[in-house]
Amino acid sequence: MKGMIFVDIEKCLACKTCELQCAVVHSKSKDLYQAIDEYPLPQRRVKVEAIDELTIPLQCRQCEDAPCVKICPTRAIEKSEVEQPVLIKKQLCIGCKWCILVCPFGVIGMDREGKAVIKCDLCFERLKDDKLPACVEACPTKALQFKTSEEVAAKKRKEYLVKFTKGKETI
Repeated sequence: MKGMIFVDIEKCLACKTCELQCAVVHSKSKDLYQAIDEYPLPQRRVKVEAIDELTIPLQCRQCEDAPCVKICPTRAIEKSEVEQPVLIKKQLCIGCKWCILVCPFGVIGMDREGKAVIKCDLCFERLKDDKLPACVEACPTKALQFKTSEEVAAKKRKEYLVKFTKGKETI
């Protein structure tokens, strides 16, 4: 399943369900109650940020020409195909943090052990099983949606045309 996470900021209530579900899916047990007792504790790869009166879930945007991939000295970060997520090979990461410095969205962080970086992987294992990313599936308001680039472009065109036609009617 190819696509991207589309964020409708008008619908986000900052409930942080996406953060919780992300951490659980990336835990060893894949179970909320068991994950609480894991060491190290699982980490989220999406973060809900507040800016003025808006809240925005932020995660890796899976850049086509990802600067983190280019700068990684050990090739621990890779993007195998154009519409595939940027993935981290934890065993190759030396924790140099160069990728953190070049990420234009500030969404790469260190793991709890401080040895390797972590970031959104679009729940790649779930995608291979034709499931949605955990944050998208868990979002109670559907502020997070998994769409193809064509679907996002079609939605933008429709919004533009609606604004355009409404503007003509008021003239």
